[in-house]
Amino acid sequence: MFMAKPVVAIVGRPNVGKSTIFNRIVGQRISIVEDIPGVTRDRIYSSAEWLTYDFNIIDTGGIDIGDEPFLEQIRQQAEIAIDEADVIVFLTNGREGVTAADEEVAKILYKAKKPVVLAVNKIDNPEMRDQIYDFYTLGFGEPFPISGSHGLGLGDLLDEAAKHFPKHGQKDYDDDIIKFSLIGRPNVGKSSLVNAILGEDRVIVSNIAGTTRDAIDSQLTYNGDKYVIIDTAGMRKKGKVYETTEKYSVLRALRAIERSDVVLVVIDGEEGIIEHDKKIAGYAHEAGRAVVIVVNKWDAVEKDEKTMKAFEQTIREHFLFLDYAPIVFLSAKTKKRIHTLIPMINTASENHALRVETSVLNDVIMDAVAMNPTPTDKGKRLRIYYTTQVAVKPPTFVVFVNDPELMHFSYVRFLENRIRDAFGFEGTPIKIFARERK
Repeated sequence: MFMAKPVVAIVGRPNVGKSTIFNRIVGQRISIVEDIPGVTRDRIYSSAEWLTYDFNIIDTGGIDIGDEPFLEQIRQQAEIAIDEADVIVFLTNGREGVTAADEEVAKILYKAKKPVVLAVNKIDNPEMRDQIYDFYTLGFGEPFPISGSHGLGLGDLLDEAAKHFPKHGQKDYDDDIIKFSLIGRPNVGKSSLVNAILGEDRVIVSNIAGTTRDAIDSQLTYNGDKYVIIDTAGMRKKGKVYETTEKYSVLRALRAIERSDVVLVVIDGEEGIIEHDKKIAGYAHEAGRAVVIVVNKWDAVEKDEKTMKAFEQTIREHFLFLDYAPIVFLSAKTKKRIHTLIPMINTASENHALRVETSVLNDVIMDAVAMNPTPTDKGKRLRIYYTTQVAVKPPTFVVFVNDPELMHFSYVRFLENRIRDAFGFEGTPIKIFARERK
């Protein structure tokens, strides 16, 4: 069962170093993510670790509010962070002292009723520490001196933030209940699709209070099997700030992805694919969730016998990293082909939790090596001793070898394809790691 991680938001006026601190805390995770072909990423939201804590972190400086005046932009970014975060890091600039804009941010945060940790950035050496005392006037207790450029003081800051993390994960559902969410940009028809699924004749529905802040999860039974729809569409807030920033929909989608077994990436069949669709889908892939691509509004598309095949080809070209995800074409409005969706969710969920026998797995790997011998580098050949599956959701494999450095990305991809040929795994990412045999 997936528990929602605590969320930390970095808030502050421009030019205090929010993105630098964000990247410092996140470390190398983002650059690793960018190795996935076809994924485009904004550096606004990422997973991070500190000691025994896993948490998510938001850089509000990356939230683009458009043409709003300076102070209004700060206010709107801060309000999004307040909505989303469990803990707020209020970042200021020690070289410039307390400014009027800092005081504006402080006024907004007073109303937040969320824990606020005050950080004073650009304190690059001990002699500058006297510059933090002015910041007591902001009213958030002890200021933490840090240096984003040198990485100083971040440990103390994160220790303080972690004290305010929720002590218990959110209530969630039994493992035999399939949890799925619908993600996609606004107006692709997520709400209509939820209603169409809930309106199916074979569905028994019970609405229950949501386990995320303001969602309503829908529990349903279909042909005797139990499901929960985590409805991101139901989370959308009214008001200008939420309508003017696409990135807000990403934050909402991430909460839903985290709690899902299967993620439905919903695309508007009439409008086609835009960059934002890939961005949101990339998060589902990185989170290791099963994925089904749903092309909605298919009733509105003028088509002949080749249209569906051509659209499928376009999706495959744009979503290279989701080559394992099945594609379903349907119309929430007319309910045409809606009956094909739940069986596809079942398939993806089963494959996501599939465990294969070690002996059969090793037969497949040895056959693959016989077909395509392992690579060599500087006269040294990669040797594969044996392979074992170490986890499910997603299926994760460890290949024990003589030297992990010799396991080239392209050979990992080859082994993944052979594993998929043998066991299917439609709808789920799989992970393969090389380890040296001790």
